Amino acid sequence: MTISFADPAALTHDQLEEGTAFAPRFDAAGLVTVVTVEAGSNAVLMLAHMNAQALALTLETGIAHYWSRSRSKLWKKGETSGELQEVVELRTDCDQDALVLVVNQTGRGAACHTGRQSCFYRRAIVTDGVVKLEDTGLPRLFDPAEVYAKP
Repeated sequence: MTISFADPAALTHDQLEEGTAFAPRFDAAGLVTVVTVEAGSNAVLMLAHMNAQALALTLETGIAHYWSRSRSKLWKKGETSGELQEVVELRTDCDQDALVLVVNQTGRGAACHTGRQSCFYRRAIVTDGVVKLEDTGLPRLFDPAEVYAKP
């Protein structure tokens, strides 16, 4: 199966915002922002990016694929850790420049490379005008040093 997307430039404002054509608006770097949430709990697991290839693979395989900006390469989520994300639903926002990916998080339930369920395990707090990060207490579900150890 070959997945293709409509060209957003070929659509009117109303077609883009109210129509049925899926026309993701990739940015100048060829990426679209994706917020990934867990099915059932609606917990925000992570924020990542997809290029057209990652988006097509995600839709074709039913497993989340992203574009790693730090490594400049395609990334099948969970390929190393076993923490795959099975796609339940993909949503787009009104102007199709951001996505929400609803997934079943497999493995031990950790979406974050730190071994936690969510990448959002710290909160910003202000004390005497100074902003610091505070751990929310989200436990590690695996030891990243063991999981990502080089053979």
